[in-house]
Amino acid sequence: MGDLITPDTPGLLAVAFLIGIVVGLTGMGGGALMTPALIFLGIPPTAAVANDLVAAAVNKSVGAAVHYKHGSPNLKLAKWLILGSVPMAFAGAWIIAAVGEPEDQQAFLKKAIGFALLLTASTFTFRIYLEMRRGDYTDENRPDPAVKPIPTLIVGAIGGLLVGLTSVGSGSLIMISLLLLYPTLSARRLVGTDLVQAIPLVLSAAISHVLVTGMDWSILLPLIIGGSPGTFLGARLAAHISQSILRRGIAIVLTLTGLGLLKVPPVWVGIIGAAMLILGPVAWGLIKHAHGRRAFLHVPLGRRQGLQHHETVGAPPTDPGS
Repeated sequence: MGDLITPDTPGLLAVAFLIGIVVGLTGMGGGALMTPALIFLGIPPTAAVANDLVAAAVNKSVGAAVHYKHGSPNLKLAKWLILGSVPMAFAGAWIIAAVGEPEDQQAFLKKAIGFALLLTASTFTFRIYLEMRRGDYTDENRPDPAVKPIPTLIVGAIGGLLVGLTSVGSGSLIMISLLLLYPTLSARRLVGTDLVQAIPLVLSAAISHVLVTGMDWSILLPLIIGGSPGTFLGARLAAHISQSILRRGIAIVLTLTGLGLLKVPPVWVGIIGAAMLILGPVAWGLIKHAHGRRAFLHVPLGRRQGLQHHETVGAPPTDPGS
């Protein structure tokens, strides 16, 4: 028992709980937040990636089961994503091992995770923009678009490699690619397809990292024990907290964390963060206005609760740009 409870356990439980709240509030996967948080707690990057992937494999299974039960995923589309993602995700740990000595591996992973976080922040923001433009396709009787095997396979392969190396970015990268490839696929089926394909993807990456790096129960158990109640609490609070503020906050945190891992001077990180915090809402308001939407939309409480319920389960709201 002493091996499972370490001086890091309280910090791991607290971080897992807080990130679980964010996941419950926004429906966003926690990998982009959990892996860098573990690194900043002093966990070696290789161990952070391995244990985060195993915890993610457990947590994602629940959401995927719900969506599969309701028949929302496009299984043919998910099949082509899986064919591309699973082998590339499995290769991730072996690629890291081939980098060289453990010190070289840790340095390589920090840079890779830093770039992955910047990519995730960019695609996350672009996804919100695309959802604002496309609206929300909720007609479940709408016929699914024809599957494009080769482009879908490539999307799965790139997303799988990114997750296999860093545990970061699969949801944002794959979702934005699906929005571009299949703009008429309904929001519910987009989310369901992404969740279903994520299970074998994350399992493949987790297995390869466990084989190469091993699994540390003193890290893994706090991630699961702290994350589950946090996610439940976040889901309960979702109707009372502005999703637009949370989304902007996540994009800023991912960007600044990525810059920090890439060893950008703290002064520049602070300047970039201040610019994003002050100018970001203004720029977003101008973009919305250019597309014929109110720059700063006030949503009545009852309407906001309905929108945030959809976002909590993973579906984009009717007015994602709000």
